Amino acid sequence: MDPATMIGVGLALVGIFGSLIMEGGNIGAIFLIPPILLVLGGTIGAAMAGSVMRDAKAMPKTLIRAVTAKVGSSDESVQTIVKLAERARRDGLLALEDALKDLEDPFLRRALEMAVDGTDADEVAEILGAEIQAKRASDASAAKIFNDMGGYGPTIGIIGTVLGLVHVLGNLGDPATLGEKIASAFVATLWGVMTANIFWFPLANRLKRLSAAECEQMELVIEGVLAIQAGSNPRLIARKLTSMLPAAAEEPAREVA
Repeated sequence: MDPATMIGVGLALVGIFGSLIMEGGNIGAIFLIPPILLVLGGTIGAAMAGSVMRDAKAMPKTLIRAVTAKVGSSDESVQTIVKLAERARRDGLLALEDALKDLEDPFLRRALEMAVDGTDADEVAEILGAEIQAKRASDASAAKIFNDMGGYGPTIGIIGTVLGLVHVLGNLGDPATLGEKIASAFVATLWGVMTANIFWFPLANRLKRLSAAECEQMELVIEGVLAIQAGSNPRLIARKLTSMLPAAAEEPAREVA
């Protein structure tokens, strides 16, 4: 699990509630069930209305993935591919068949299976490239619904505030409670803006970042497997793949090469 999301959300909430307490505010005053239900229900409903049922059903699973998913290490993938290239260079491509069951990366396993089975290199690149494109499209759909929720949230909050003010204006005969009722009316706006900018937009961006990192790693695997299939020198493979890594991941891979 990558803790970045949980740490970031936690820091944001601490900043908001901490400032509220320091200013003498009452945290309990913003935890009102009606505006929270209105904002959450309205936001999710609006996002579902602009999506398809398949994406809506996948929301819980997508939410769990956004919070718990961990990006694999690209330099570890390079090390694995280089070791496979050394074995293929020494014992032949068919010798890698025994190593398939030990590979943790399912995409690498599928790519290597195709290479070992004698699939043409162009077909390997085409099939695996299509798989990456399909993943990008699927991940974009998953991120879109959370991005939409971030857009709808503040507006739904304003609707809640308007409804609250309508209720206030209908009870002007009791001036002693007007201040409390007006403050309660604006709680919906607070929750709409807060959920959008602390939860929905960050989750959408997190899903986009995960997708980009995973697709980059898959492209790395394709280049490595094609190089193994072509019988390239393992040292050259290592240098080629290392050149595709972000700067932070280059050094460990170079040490192996």
